[in-house]
Amino acid sequence: MTSDAHSAARTERVADTLMARLDATERLPGAAELRSLSYDLLRARPGDTVVDVGCGTGRAVAELTERGIAAVGVDIDAAMVAAARERWPGARFRVADAERLPVADGSAAGYRADKVFHELADPRAALAEARRVLAAGGRAVLLGQDWDTFVIDSADPALTRRIVHARADLVTAPRAARQARALLLDAGFTDVTVAVRTAVLTSRAALPLLLGLAGAAAASGAVSRAEADAWQAEQRGRAERDRLFLALPVFVTAGTAPGPARVETITPPGAGRG
Repeated sequence: MTSDAHSAARTERVADTLMARLDATERLPGAAELRSLSYDLLRARPGDTVVDVGCGTGRAVAELTERGIAAVGVDIDAAMVAAARERWPGARFRVADAERLPVADGSAAGYRADKVFHELADPRAALAEARRVLAAGGRAVLLGQDWDTFVIDSADPALTRRIVHARADLVTAPRAARQARALLLDAGFTDVTVAVRTAVLTSRAALPLLLGLAGAAAASGAVSRAEADAWQAEQRGRAERDRLFLALPVFVTAGTAPGPARVETITPPGAGRG
């Protein structure tokens, strides 16, 4: 196999792994309710354009489309967009960067970004782009977890803190979720609100996530391999005894683009009749 073929195969494996993780996340308790909350916060009406940034495999775009919204999903990962098109052939998807959206100035009523801003090196540039595409009175909704805030039960809380913080340090912007309110305000958004929904995971389904935290911390050198192995063994034992506990708060921050809000036009009974 050539080096190009090896590289392509590795890229495909990474994409498949990420898709599997996203699928697992979408099945977590409360995930559907969280997505529904974000749609409601957009305040979009049937026919409105909403851009879903970092759409992944496209579930949110498909669900918005089912509501009659003219949703378009964008993702920088072409493999994700290809998978989204295959899964949801009736929805619209584009390959694009968060700082260069394929949407005309002031043409969108809503902007949604779920699990995106912690990956961005320059979130202010992304919000400037959100301002560009949003009409006056349009809504931006940002969802994300705070990577420093995994609440995990363990017999070794000090080691657990080191593992959690080490994993957070591998993220581009691990505290973007707690900064989202300030970012929206700094970008000129008004009516900024913050809600939090906490996923509490106690089943074996949480075990891969927990093991992955320790594995990443060991790979970074923040903890030793022996420490990671011992911590993982404890979490496996908890899973076997039904004693796992992981709480993960997700912050939902929303704001309104500057300008007059859209006003419903109500036609009085009988108006316009001869």
